[in-house]
Amino acid sequence: MNECLKKDYYRMTGKEYSICRFVFSYLTEHRVRFVYTYRKLQRINNKRLLSKTVWFVYHRHLKTKYGLEINPSIEIGSGLQISHPYNITINNGAKLGKNINLSKGVSIGQENRGKRQGAPTIGNQVYIGINATIVGKITIGDDVLVAPNSYVNCDVPSHSIVIGNPCKIIHRDNATEGYVNFLV
Repeated sequence: MNECLKKDYYRMTGKEYSICRFVFSYLTEHRVRFVYTYRKLQRINNKRLLSKTVWFVYHRHLKTKYGLEINPSIEIGSGLQISHPYNITINNGAKLGKNINLSKGVSIGQENRGKRQGAPTIGNQVYIGINATIVGKITIGDDVLVAPNSYVNCDVPSHSIVIGNPCKIIHRDNATEGYVNFLV
């Protein structure tokens, strides 16, 4: 089993990986199924075309069923936690670090014009709340909590909380304490 997937599993369930636990979670939790297919597609090389095609079709089915627009080409570090796995959109150019929490309705997109043209880069240990939107070529540091319904289109330093629209940044050490659990 891929080490990255084991870390993702630990972040989602809070339990160490074992084959029995994983199979049970895979059969009962669609977020585990989705993350498994995402990581599987990242690992399959192009020489195994039939296998890649089968996994791609299954991944596409899960994307459509749950509204999860997360392509295997997106760079996401280990410890991905999808808390409420519905209607999440991440632009293909975005880069996300380790120990990321994504909630329902999150949009991480690009700006197509202006000084922030491009997609975001998000650091490690970041919690992104329900219906938060992050756009543009911005950088979000480590240990950042993006509050629900926030619109972020500016750089955010590490150890911060981001609230509202326009985004208001509040410095706080251990900003994600209690929100980002089971760190890997």
